[in-house]
Amino acid sequence: MKSVRQYKAGTADVLILEDVEIPAIQQGEVLIQGLYTSVNYADIKTRMGSKGQSTFPITLGLDIVGHVIESKSSAFQKGDYVFAFPNGGSYQQVVAAKESLTFKIPETIDPLQASALPTVTILSEILLKQIGDVQKEDTIVVHSAAGGVGTMLVKLAKQYGVSKIIGTVGDLSKKDYVLSIGADDVFTYDSFVEGVKQHTNGKGAQVIFDSVAGDVTKASLECLANFGTLVQFGNSSGKAGVISTSDVHNSCRNIKGFSLGTTRKEAPARLAPVVERIIPLFEGGQLSVPIARVYDLEEVQEAHRLIESRKHQGKILICLIKDEN
Repeated sequence: MKSVRQYKAGTADVLILEDVEIPAIQQGEVLIQGLYTSVNYADIKTRMGSKGQSTFPITLGLDIVGHVIESKSSAFQKGDYVFAFPNGGSYQQVVAAKESLTFKIPETIDPLQASALPTVTILSEILLKQIGDVQKEDTIVVHSAAGGVGTMLVKLAKQYGVSKIIGTVGDLSKKDYVLSIGADDVFTYDSFVEGVKQHTNGKGAQVIFDSVAGDVTKASLECLANFGTLVQFGNSSGKAGVISTSDVHNSCRNIKGFSLGTTRKEAPARLAPVVERIIPLFEGGQLSVPIARVYDLEEVQEAHRLIESRKHQGKILICLIKDEN
């Protein structure tokens, strides 16, 4: 089978397409013939070596959609249509996955939508409902609102009837897109503090979702309401956000962190109830993921360059099986 391998940290050029052996599965695992995988910003950080030391060679990728071709799990059988968070990366045509991280999906859900939903939708649902505990009457801020997770946070918040959704972007050329997916207003990282204050009569937002960190974290605390929550779940800026105790104790505000990666490793059972809630939204057509572009496996370098350019809107996918017809 074809697999994208990486032997050192670096630019997109380090991603190499190779022929490798199909993985063997253990008890409690399934083998999946992939259809599509998604590209996430976490892949970029891992490729560059900024998410810790890697033992090379590695294969990137967080999630995959496809069909079970072999099962050593009583929960799955050959032919099941699933998405999964596989062992050892998803930028390859066949993957092994634990049954606890594999989920059946209805055949009525298009593979493109199915492949776009696992990471961004599960993460967004947990952030909104569990970590942020967002209420309908809240004003929320979604940083990097045109990205994959940002898009889904906005769309889910709209689906759940949140009162006011404010998105931020690095470039106002993305404003119309963010408005089109459900945001009430959009600002740049340089202007959102005043924008949020104007929308809230100076009180600030109840919940702010921050995947950027750095200066954006500091600015977020300038427009977070008393008793509000800053949800920190990434640092795409590559810089740490600085927080002091005085930012929280007098104002009764709180700061929460979340990692889907840690949850997959240490508490995978928490994911199944979330999947049960979001699948009906896709099956019923209430929710969909905007697809920015679909690349072939051999075009993976181009996919990474597009994400790094920050010129995309929505999810970037990789097709794992070429249609020869």
